Amino acid sequence: MLRTASAVDVVIVGAGPAGLAAARHLTGAGVSVAVLEASPEIGGRSVTDHLDGFRLDHCGRPLAVSAAELRRTPGLGELTPRPFAPGLSVHNGQRVQRISAPRSTRGALSAARALVRADRRTERRTARQAARQTGRLPDRRAEQDADRRTVRRLDRRTGRAAPSYAAPPAAPAPAVDRPIRDALASRPAFPPRAHDAFLRPLLGALLCDPQLRGSSRGAAAALRGYAEGQLWLPAGGAFAVPELLAAALPPGTVRTSVRVTAVSTTGVHTAEHGPVPCRAVLVATGARDAAELLPGLRVPAFHPVAVLHHTAAASGGRGAPSRDTALILPTDGPVAYTYAAGAIDASRTPPGRALLTTVVLGAAAGLPPAVLDRAVRPQLDRIHGPQPRELLTTHHDPYAVPAMPAPHDPERPVRVLAGLYVCGDHRDTGTLQGALNSGRRAARAILQDFGLPALTTEPDTLPAAA
Repeated sequence: MLRTASAVDVVIVGAGPAGLAAARHLTGAGVSVAVLEASPEIGGRSVTDHLDGFRLDHCGRPLAVSAAELRRTPGLGELTPRPFAPGLSVHNGQRVQRISAPRSTRGALSAARALVRADRRTERRTARQAARQTGRLPDRRAEQDADRRTVRRLDRRTGRAAPSYAAPPAAPAPAVDRPIRDALASRPAFPPRAHDAFLRPLLGALLCDPQLRGSSRGAAAALRGYAEGQLWLPAGGAFAVPELLAAALPPGTVRTSVRVTAVSTTGVHTAEHGPVPCRAVLVATGARDAAELLPGLRVPAFHPVAVLHHTAAASGGRGAPSRDTALILPTDGPVAYTYAAGAIDASRTPPGRALLTTVVLGAAAGLPPAVLDRAVRPQLDRIHGPQPRELLTTHHDPYAVPAMPAPHDPERPVRVLAGLYVCGDHRDTGTLQGALNSGRRAARAILQDFGLPALTTEPDTLPAAA
Protein backbone atom coordinates (compact mmCIF):
# COMPACT_ATOMS: atom_id res chain seq x y z
CA MET A 1 0.00 0.00 0.00
CA LEU A 2 1.12 3.55 -0.75
CA ARG A 3 2.18 4.69 2.71
CA THR A 4 2.03 8.43 2.08
CA ALA A 5 -1.54 8.12 0.81
CA SER A 6 -2.88 5.56 3.28
CA ALA A 7 -4.86 8.02 5.38
CA VAL A 8 -5.63 10.95 3.09
CA ASP A 9 -8.96 12.67 2.68
CA VAL A 10 -8.86 12.96 -1.12
CA VAL A 11 -7.01 11.04 -3.83
CA ILE A 12 -6.62 12.98 -7.09
CA VAL A 13 -5.93 10.92 -10.20
CA GLY A 14 -3.84 12.96 -12.62
CA ALA A 15 -1.22 15.67 -12.10
CA GLY A 16 -2.12 18.08 -14.87
CA PRO A 17 -3.09 21.71 -14.24
CA ALA A 18 -6.68 20.81 -13.26
CA GLY A 19 -5.70 18.15 -10.72
CA LEU A 20 -2.87 20.20 -9.24
CA ALA A 21 -5.09 23.29 -9.00
CA ALA A 22 -7.73 21.26 -7.16
CA ALA A 23 -5.05 19.86 -4.85
CA ARG A 24 -3.79 23.35 -4.07
CA HIS A 25 -7.30 24.57 -3.20
CA LEU A 26 -8.00 21.54 -1.01
CA THR A 27 -4.72 21.61 0.90
CA GLY A 28 -5.21 25.32 1.47
CA ALA A 29 -8.51 24.45 3.15
CA GLY A 30 -6.85 21.91 5.44
CA VAL A 31 -7.79 18.77 3.50
CA SER A 32 -5.09 16.10 3.10
CA VAL A 33 -4.52 15.09 -0.52
CA ALA A 34 -2.54 12.54 -2.54
CA VAL A 35 -2.03 13.21 -6.26
CA LEU A 36 -1.26 10.06 -8.27
CA GLU A 37 0.17 10.44 -11.77
CA ALA A 38 0.67 7.49 -14.13
CA SER A 39 3.45 9.21 -16.13
CA PRO A 40 6.99 9.69 -14.85
CA GLU A 41 6.46 13.47 -14.98
CA ILE A 42 3.67 15.80 -13.94
CA GLY A 43 2.02 18.34 -16.23
CA GLY A 44 -0.39 16.44 -18.47
CA ARG A 45 -0.34 18.26 -21.82
CA SER A 46 1.54 21.22 -20.28
CA VAL A 47 4.91 19.64 -21.00
CA THR A 48 8.14 21.36 -21.99
CA ASP A 49 11.02 19.35 -23.48
CA HIS A 50 14.64 20.39 -22.93
CA LEU A 51 16.84 19.91 -26.00
CA ASP A 52 20.34 21.36 -26.41
CA GLY A 53 19.47 24.45 -24.37
CA PHE A 54 16.04 24.94 -25.97
CA ARG A 55 12.75 24.71 -24.10
CA LEU A 56 10.13 23.31 -26.46
CA ASP A 57 6.44 23.16 -25.53
CA HIS A 58 4.31 20.23 -26.62
CA CYS A 59 1.35 22.60 -26.95
CA GLY A 60 2.20 25.91 -28.56
CA ARG A 61 -1.00 27.75 -27.64
CA PRO A 62 -0.59 31.34 -26.46
CA LEU A 63 -2.45 32.10 -23.25
CA ALA A 64 -5.16 34.74 -23.07
CA VAL A 65 -6.04 34.35 -19.38
CA SER A 66 -5.68 37.52 -17.33
CA ALA A 67 -3.37 37.87 -14.34
CA ALA A 68 -6.43 38.32 -12.11
CA GLU A 69 -7.79 34.94 -13.21
CA LEU A 70 -4.45 33.29 -12.56
CA ARG A 71 -4.31 34.68 -9.03
CA ARG A 72 -7.56 32.86 -8.26
CA THR A 73 -5.44 29.68 -8.25
CA PRO A 74 -3.08 29.68 -5.26
CA GLY A 75 0.50 29.02 -6.22
CA LEU A 76 0.48 30.84 -9.56
CA GLY A 77 1.21 34.28 -8.19
CA GLU A 78 4.90 33.82 -9.07
CA LEU A 79 4.23 32.85 -12.70
CA THR A 80 6.03 35.28 -14.99
CA PRO A 81 4.16 36.15 -18.20
CA ARG A 82 6.07 36.98 -21.36
CA PRO A 83 3.61 39.05 -23.44
CA PHE A 84 3.28 39.13 -27.18
CA ALA A 85 3.46 42.51 -28.84
CA PRO A 86 0.10 44.33 -28.63
CA GLY A 87 -2.18 43.75 -31.57
CA LEU A 88 -1.93 41.08 -34.25
CA SER A 89 -0.18 40.43 -37.55
CA VAL A 90 -2.26 38.92 -40.36
CA HIS A 91 -0.47 37.41 -43.37
CA ASN A 92 -2.55 37.24 -46.54
CA GLY A 93 -0.08 35.08 -48.48
CA GLN A 94 1.94 38.01 -49.79
CA ARG A 95 2.52 40.47 -46.99
CA VAL A 96 1.91 41.03 -43.30
CA GLN A 97 -0.88 43.39 -42.30
CA ARG A 98 -0.46 44.88 -38.84
CA ILE A 99 -3.65 45.06 -36.75
CA SER A 100 -3.19 47.58 -33.95
CA ALA A 101 -4.10 46.74 -30.37
CA PRO A 102 -7.06 49.17 -30.22
CA ARG A 103 -8.45 47.88 -33.50
CA SER A 104 -8.05 44.21 -32.60
CA THR A 105 -9.57 44.81 -29.16
CA ARG A 106 -12.54 46.74 -30.53
CA GLY A 107 -13.05 44.16 -33.25
CA ALA A 108 -12.95 41.26 -30.77
CA LEU A 109 -15.43 42.93 -28.39
CA SER A 110 -17.72 43.92 -31.25
CA ALA A 111 -17.68 40.38 -32.61
CA ALA A 112 -18.33 38.91 -29.16
CA ARG A 113 -21.40 41.12 -28.74
CA ALA A 114 -22.56 40.33 -32.27
CA LEU A 115 -22.27 36.59 -31.63
CA VAL A 116 -24.54 36.92 -28.61
CA ARG A 117 -27.01 39.09 -30.52
CA ALA A 118 -27.07 36.64 -33.42
CA ASP A 119 -27.88 33.80 -31.03
CA ARG A 120 -30.70 35.81 -29.44
CA ARG A 121 -32.17 36.66 -32.85
CA THR A 122 -32.20 32.96 -33.69
CA GLU A 123 -33.93 32.23 -30.39
CA ARG A 124 -36.65 34.82 -31.01
CA ARG A 125 -37.14 33.59 -34.59
CA THR A 126 -37.52 30.00 -33.35
CA ALA A 127 -40.04 31.10 -30.71
CA ARG A 128 -42.13 32.98 -33.28
CA GLN A 129 -42.15 30.00 -35.63
CA ALA A 130 -43.29 27.72 -32.83
CA ALA A 131 -46.01 30.22 -31.88
CA ARG A 132 -47.31 30.33 -35.44
CA GLN A 133 -47.53 26.55 -35.54
CA THR A 134 -49.61 26.52 -32.36
CA GLY A 135 -51.67 29.53 -33.39
CA ARG A 136 -50.55 31.56 -30.38
CA LEU A 137 -48.65 34.59 -31.50
CA PRO A 138 -47.10 36.42 -28.53
CA ASP A 139 -48.10 40.01 -27.86
CA ARG A 140 -44.63 41.36 -27.12
CA ARG A 141 -45.85 44.88 -26.29
CA ALA A 142 -48.39 43.58 -23.76
CA GLU A 143 -45.75 41.39 -22.18
CA GLN A 144 -43.34 44.31 -21.87
CA ASP A 145 -46.05 46.56 -20.34
CA ALA A 146 -46.92 43.87 -17.79
CA ASP A 147 -43.25 43.52 -16.88
CA ARG A 148 -42.91 47.27 -16.39
CA ARG A 149 -46.00 47.41 -14.15
CA THR A 150 -44.65 44.58 -12.02
CA VAL A 151 -41.31 46.32 -11.62
CA ARG A 152 -43.03 49.58 -10.58
CA ARG A 153 -44.90 47.71 -7.85
CA LEU A 154 -41.68 46.63 -6.16
CA ASP A 155 -41.60 47.75 -2.55
CA ARG A 156 -38.45 49.81 -2.13
CA ARG A 157 -38.10 48.86 1.51
CA THR A 158 -38.48 45.11 1.24
CA GLY A 159 -37.64 44.45 -2.38
CA ARG A 160 -40.82 42.37 -2.69
CA ALA A 161 -43.50 42.81 -5.32
CA ALA A 162 -46.88 44.06 -4.20
CA PRO A 163 -49.89 41.75 -4.74
CA SER A 164 -50.89 41.71 -8.37
CA TYR A 165 -53.00 39.68 -10.71
CA ALA A 166 -50.46 40.24 -13.46
CA ALA A 167 -48.25 37.26 -14.21
CA PRO A 168 -44.65 37.73 -13.05
CA PRO A 169 -42.15 38.18 -15.83
CA ALA A 170 -40.56 34.94 -16.96
CA ALA A 171 -36.83 34.55 -16.53
CA PRO A 172 -35.11 35.10 -19.85
CA ALA A 173 -34.08 31.87 -21.53
CA PRO A 174 -30.43 31.51 -22.43
CA ALA A 175 -29.55 32.46 -25.96
CA VAL A 176 -29.46 29.67 -28.51
CA ASP A 177 -25.95 28.30 -28.98
CA ARG A 178 -24.96 27.73 -32.58
CA PRO A 179 -21.85 26.70 -34.53
CA ILE A 180 -19.51 29.66 -34.87
CA ARG A 181 -19.50 29.64 -38.67
CA ASP A 182 -23.32 29.82 -38.73
CA ALA A 183 -23.32 32.76 -36.34
CA LEU A 184 -20.61 34.52 -38.37
CA ALA A 185 -22.81 34.20 -41.44
CA SER A 186 -25.46 36.36 -39.75
CA ARG A 187 -24.73 39.63 -41.53
CA PRO A 188 -24.85 42.56 -41.00
CA ALA A 189 -24.01 41.84 -37.37
CA PHE A 190 -20.27 41.85 -38.00
CA PRO A 191 -18.20 44.80 -39.23
CA PRO A 192 -16.81 43.61 -42.58
CA ARG A 193 -13.24 44.77 -41.98
CA ALA A 194 -12.83 43.14 -38.57
CA HIS A 195 -14.70 40.05 -39.71
CA ASP A 196 -12.70 39.52 -42.89
CA ALA A 197 -9.26 40.63 -41.73
CA PHE A 198 -8.53 38.80 -38.51
CA LEU A 199 -11.63 37.46 -36.74
CA ARG A 200 -11.71 34.00 -38.31
CA PRO A 201 -7.96 33.26 -38.00
CA LEU A 202 -7.95 34.64 -34.45
CA LEU A 203 -10.86 32.42 -33.41
CA GLY A 204 -9.18 29.44 -35.03
CA ALA A 205 -6.02 30.13 -33.04
CA LEU A 206 -7.77 30.75 -29.70
CA LEU A 207 -10.01 27.67 -29.97
CA CYS A 208 -7.81 25.39 -32.16
CA ASP A 209 -10.93 24.98 -34.29
CA PRO A 210 -10.00 25.88 -37.89
CA GLN A 211 -13.44 24.95 -39.27
CA LEU A 212 -15.20 27.07 -36.61
CA ARG A 213 -17.73 24.35 -35.87
CA GLY A 214 -17.69 24.92 -32.13
CA SER A 215 -19.91 26.86 -29.77
CA SER A 216 -20.70 30.49 -30.56
CA ARG A 217 -20.96 31.10 -26.81
CA GLY A 218 -17.48 29.68 -26.37
CA ALA A 219 -16.24 31.88 -29.18
CA ALA A 220 -17.76 34.98 -27.59
CA ALA A 221 -16.10 34.11 -24.27
CA ALA A 222 -12.73 33.56 -25.99
CA LEU A 223 -12.97 36.91 -27.78
CA ARG A 224 -13.87 38.70 -24.55
CA GLY A 225 -10.92 37.03 -22.82
CA TYR A 226 -8.60 38.17 -25.61
CA ALA A 227 -9.94 41.73 -25.48
CA GLU A 228 -9.76 42.00 -21.70
CA GLY A 229 -6.33 40.42 -21.32
CA GLN A 230 -3.20 40.04 -23.39
CA LEU A 231 -1.65 37.13 -25.25
CA TRP A 232 1.41 35.79 -23.47
CA LEU A 233 3.62 32.76 -22.85
CA PRO A 234 4.75 31.44 -19.46
CA ALA A 235 8.40 32.26 -18.86
CA GLY A 236 10.45 29.09 -19.20
CA GLY A 237 7.77 27.10 -20.99
CA ALA A 238 4.28 25.73 -20.44
CA PHE A 239 5.58 23.37 -17.75
CA ALA A 240 6.02 26.38 -15.45
CA VAL A 241 2.29 26.26 -14.60
CA PRO A 242 2.12 22.67 -13.22
CA GLU A 243 5.61 23.07 -11.74
CA LEU A 244 4.55 26.06 -9.62
CA LEU A 245 1.31 24.37 -8.57
CA ALA A 246 3.15 21.21 -7.47
CA ALA A 247 5.85 23.18 -5.66
CA ALA A 248 3.18 24.86 -3.51
CA LEU A 249 1.85 21.51 -2.24
CA PRO A 250 3.06 19.79 0.95
CA PRO A 251 6.07 17.48 0.38
CA GLY A 252 5.09 14.00 -0.73
CA THR A 253 1.68 15.03 -2.02
CA VAL A 254 2.43 14.17 -5.66
CA ARG A 255 3.48 10.63 -6.61
CA THR A 256 4.44 9.86 -10.21
CA SER A 257 4.57 6.49 -12.02
CA VAL A 258 1.50 5.31 -10.11
CA ARG A 259 -1.23 4.01 -12.41
CA VAL A 260 -4.77 3.96 -11.05
CA THR A 261 -6.86 1.11 -12.47
CA ALA A 262 -10.17 1.59 -10.63
CA VAL A 263 -11.93 4.26 -8.57
CA SER A 264 -14.82 4.34 -6.11
CA THR A 265 -16.24 6.69 -3.49
CA THR A 266 -13.99 5.16 -0.82
CA GLY A 267 -10.66 4.81 -2.58
CA VAL A 268 -8.69 3.84 -5.66
CA HIS A 269 -6.86 0.73 -6.78
CA THR A 270 -3.38 1.11 -8.26
CA ALA A 271 -1.39 -1.32 -10.38
CA GLU A 272 1.77 -0.78 -8.33
CA HIS A 273 0.52 -0.44 -4.74
CA GLY A 274 -2.92 -2.02 -4.61
CA PRO A 275 -5.81 -0.23 -2.85
CA VAL A 276 -5.52 3.30 -1.47
CA PRO A 277 -8.41 4.26 0.84
CA CYS A 278 -9.73 7.81 1.15
CA ARG A 279 -12.90 9.81 1.76
CA ALA A 280 -13.28 11.08 -1.82
CA VAL A 281 -11.74 10.56 -5.27
CA LEU A 282 -11.24 13.22 -7.94
CA VAL A 283 -10.48 12.02 -11.48
CA ALA A 284 -8.44 14.81 -13.10
CA THR A 285 -7.13 13.03 -16.20
CA GLY A 286 -7.88 13.70 -19.84
CA ALA A 287 -11.37 12.89 -21.08
CA ARG A 288 -10.48 9.51 -22.59
CA ASP A 289 -8.70 8.23 -19.48
CA ALA A 290 -11.46 9.61 -17.28
CA ALA A 291 -14.08 7.66 -19.25
CA GLU A 292 -12.13 4.44 -18.68
CA LEU A 293 -12.26 5.01 -14.93
CA LEU A 294 -15.81 6.38 -14.97
CA PRO A 295 -17.87 4.33 -17.47
CA GLY A 296 -20.67 6.35 -18.98
CA LEU A 297 -18.79 9.65 -18.92
CA ARG A 298 -19.19 11.37 -22.27
CA VAL A 299 -16.00 11.66 -24.30
CA PRO A 300 -15.93 14.73 -26.56
CA ALA A 301 -14.42 14.97 -30.00
CA PHE A 302 -10.96 16.54 -30.17
CA HIS A 303 -9.05 19.05 -32.26
CA PRO A 304 -5.66 17.65 -33.36
CA VAL A 305 -2.65 19.95 -33.03
CA ALA A 306 0.87 19.71 -34.43
CA VAL A 307 3.62 21.98 -33.09
CA LEU A 308 6.87 22.51 -35.01
CA HIS A 309 9.90 24.18 -33.46
CA HIS A 310 12.56 25.56 -35.83
CA THR A 311 15.81 27.31 -35.00
CA ALA A 312 18.23 29.51 -36.88
CA ALA A 313 21.18 31.73 -36.08
CA ALA A 314 20.13 34.86 -34.22
CA SER A 315 22.64 37.17 -35.91
CA GLY A 316 21.29 40.30 -37.55
CA GLY A 317 21.32 41.24 -41.21
CA ARG A 318 19.33 40.20 -44.26
CA GLY A 319 17.59 36.85 -43.79
CA ALA A 320 17.97 36.95 -40.01
CA PRO A 321 15.10 35.54 -37.95
CA SER A 322 12.18 37.87 -37.34
CA ARG A 323 12.20 39.82 -34.08
CA ASP A 324 8.50 40.58 -34.40
CA THR A 325 6.89 39.42 -31.16
CA ALA A 326 3.28 39.63 -32.35
CA LEU A 327 1.14 36.58 -33.03
CA ILE A 328 1.11 36.04 -36.81
CA LEU A 329 -2.12 34.67 -38.28
CA PRO A 330 -1.96 33.45 -41.90
CA THR A 331 -5.24 33.54 -43.81
CA ASP A 332 -4.37 30.48 -45.95
CA GLY A 333 -1.99 27.53 -46.06
CA PRO A 334 -1.34 24.81 -43.47
CA VAL A 335 0.00 27.16 -40.77
CA ALA A 336 -2.67 28.27 -38.29
CA TYR A 337 -0.36 30.66 -36.46
CA THR A 338 3.33 31.21 -35.83
CA TYR A 339 5.46 33.34 -33.52
CA ALA A 340 9.07 34.02 -32.59
CA ALA A 341 9.07 32.19 -29.25
CA GLY A 342 12.71 33.00 -28.56
CA ALA A 343 12.13 36.74 -29.06
CA ILE A 344 9.11 36.66 -26.74
CA ASP A 345 10.80 34.57 -24.02
CA ALA A 346 14.60 34.57 -24.16
CA SER A 347 14.81 31.78 -21.57
CA ARG A 348 13.60 29.30 -24.19
CA THR A 349 16.73 29.52 -26.33
CA PRO A 350 20.50 29.14 -25.85
CA PRO A 351 22.65 32.21 -26.60
CA GLY A 352 22.95 33.12 -30.26
CA ARG A 353 19.99 31.03 -31.42
CA ALA A 354 16.44 31.92 -32.43
CA LEU A 355 13.33 29.81 -31.85
CA LEU A 356 10.32 29.86 -34.16
CA THR A 357 7.17 28.02 -33.05
CA THR A 358 4.55 27.07 -35.63
CA VAL A 359 1.16 25.44 -35.03
CA VAL A 360 -0.81 23.42 -37.58
CA LEU A 361 -4.44 22.49 -36.97
CA GLY A 362 -6.99 20.19 -38.57
CA ALA A 363 -6.27 17.28 -40.89
CA ALA A 364 -2.83 18.63 -41.87
CA ALA A 365 -1.69 18.20 -38.25
CA GLY A 366 -1.70 14.42 -38.76
CA LEU A 367 0.85 14.44 -41.57
CA PRO A 368 4.19 12.66 -40.92
CA PRO A 369 6.72 15.09 -39.41
CA ALA A 370 8.98 15.20 -42.48
CA VAL A 371 6.04 15.80 -44.81
CA LEU A 372 4.59 18.46 -42.53
CA ASP A 373 7.93 20.23 -42.29
CA ARG A 374 8.23 20.38 -46.09
CA ALA A 375 4.66 21.70 -46.31
CA VAL A 376 5.14 24.61 -43.88
CA ARG A 377 8.61 25.77 -44.94
CA PRO A 378 7.51 27.73 -48.05
CA GLN A 379 4.85 29.49 -45.99
CA LEU A 380 7.31 30.30 -43.20
CA ASP A 381 9.70 31.75 -45.81
CA ARG A 382 6.93 34.05 -47.06
CA ILE A 383 6.01 35.12 -43.52
CA HIS A 384 9.40 35.39 -41.82
CA GLY A 385 11.67 35.72 -44.83
CA PRO A 386 13.82 33.05 -46.50
CA GLN A 387 16.54 31.70 -44.24
CA PRO A 388 18.13 28.36 -43.37
CA ARG A 389 16.09 26.73 -40.61
CA GLU A 390 16.72 23.59 -38.64
CA LEU A 391 13.76 21.56 -37.43
CA LEU A 392 14.28 20.81 -33.74
CA THR A 393 11.19 18.73 -33.08
CA THR A 394 7.61 18.12 -34.10
CA HIS A 395 4.93 17.16 -31.61
CA HIS A 396 1.57 15.85 -32.80
CA ASP A 397 -1.33 15.27 -30.42
CA PRO A 398 -4.59 14.01 -31.95
CA TYR A 399 -6.37 14.63 -28.63
CA ALA A 400 -4.85 18.02 -27.85
CA VAL A 401 -7.97 20.16 -27.37
CA PRO A 402 -11.48 18.96 -26.44
CA ALA A 403 -14.02 20.23 -28.96
CA MET A 404 -16.87 22.47 -27.80
CA PRO A 405 -19.73 21.72 -30.18
CA ALA A 406 -22.92 23.74 -29.89
CA PRO A 407 -24.75 23.69 -27.58
CA HIS A 408 -21.86 23.69 -25.11
CA ASP A 409 -22.06 23.97 -21.34
CA PRO A 410 -18.90 25.80 -20.19
CA GLU A 411 -19.37 24.52 -16.65
CA ARG A 412 -20.24 20.86 -16.97
CA PRO A 413 -20.93 19.16 -13.62
CA VAL A 414 -17.92 17.95 -11.67
CA ARG A 415 -19.73 15.75 -9.17
CA VAL A 416 -20.41 12.19 -10.36
CA LEU A 417 -21.91 11.40 -6.96
CA ALA A 418 -21.00 12.24 -3.38
CA GLY A 419 -17.43 11.04 -2.92
CA LEU A 420 -16.58 10.77 -6.62
CA TYR A 421 -15.72 13.79 -8.80
CA VAL A 422 -14.20 14.64 -12.18
CA CYS A 423 -12.46 17.74 -13.55
CA GLY A 424 -10.36 18.86 -16.51
CA ASP A 425 -10.62 21.11 -19.53
CA HIS A 426 -13.20 18.69 -20.95
CA ARG A 427 -15.56 19.76 -18.12
CA ASP A 428 -15.18 23.47 -18.85
CA THR A 429 -13.55 25.14 -21.84
CA GLY A 430 -10.69 23.56 -23.75
CA THR A 431 -8.09 26.00 -22.42
CA LEU A 432 -5.69 26.30 -19.50
CA GLN A 433 -8.15 28.67 -17.86
CA GLY A 434 -10.88 26.06 -18.32
CA ALA A 435 -8.72 23.42 -16.65
CA LEU A 436 -7.98 25.69 -13.69
CA ASN A 437 -11.66 26.65 -13.39
CA SER A 438 -12.80 23.04 -13.34
CA GLY A 439 -10.22 22.17 -10.70
CA ARG A 440 -11.50 24.99 -8.53
CA ARG A 441 -15.12 23.92 -9.02
CA ALA A 442 -14.28 20.30 -8.15
CA ALA A 443 -12.46 21.40 -4.98
CA ARG A 444 -15.46 23.48 -4.02
CA ALA A 445 -17.82 20.53 -4.53
CA ILE A 446 -15.62 18.31 -2.34
CA LEU A 447 -15.46 20.91 0.43
CA GLN A 448 -19.21 21.34 0.24
CA ASP A 449 -19.75 17.59 0.65
CA PHE A 450 -17.25 17.53 3.53
CA GLY A 451 -19.22 20.31 5.23
CA LEU A 452 -16.33 22.77 4.97
CA PRO A 453 -16.47 26.42 3.89
CA ALA A 454 -16.86 26.89 0.15
CA LEU A 455 -14.20 28.49 -2.02
CA THR A 456 -16.44 30.54 -4.31
CA THR A 457 -19.90 31.99 -4.61
CA GLU A 458 -21.13 29.38 -7.08
CA PRO A 459 -24.65 27.97 -6.55
CA ASP A 460 -24.97 25.59 -3.62
CA THR A 461 -26.75 22.97 -5.69
CA LEU A 462 -24.29 21.11 -7.90
CA PRO A 463 -25.75 18.64 -10.43
CA ALA A 464 -24.29 15.22 -11.13
CA ALA A 465 -21.80 14.70 -13.94
CA ALA A 466 -22.61 12.88 -17.14
